[in-house]
Amino acid sequence: MYSEKVMDHFSNPRNMGEIENPSGVGTVGNAKCGDIMRMYLDIDENHVIRDCKFKTFGCGAAVATSSMATELVKGKTIEEALLVTNKAVMEALDGLPPVKVHCSLLAEEAIHAALWDYAEKNGIRIEGLQKPKTDIHEGEEEEEY
Repeated sequence: MYSEKVMDHFSNPRNMGEIENPSGVGTVGNAKCGDIMRMYLDIDENHVIRDCKFKTFGCGAAVATSSMATELVKGKTIEEALLVTNKAVMEALDGLPPVKVHCSLLAEEAIHAALWDYAEKNGIRIEGLQKPKTDIHEGEEEEEY
């Protein structure tokens, strides 16, 4: 069901925790499944992400995607981090079961939310960054049963 990489990042998450005095913090969730992801960024004066940490409340796939997302953005510029998509997170983990794809969407949105917070705190505009949703199901029609 899960790839070895997913299991490894779930069992041995990288960059778990918080950053004291972060440059940006983003919190997103998925009300339907209950996952909540918080991403912390430490960004230097050259707009390079020096450090990235996360705290996630959710399933194993949510922990694994958070862990992988931090690995993918660390050392990248803001612009490069903005290009880390949910697809890139899934590919780096050698895939996710279809019912867990929303976890990779959370990881992408958490990165964007932290970048948005950084931009707001510093009064800058990051080209291509839109205000993130706090719930990845915002704006969707309610499913009928």
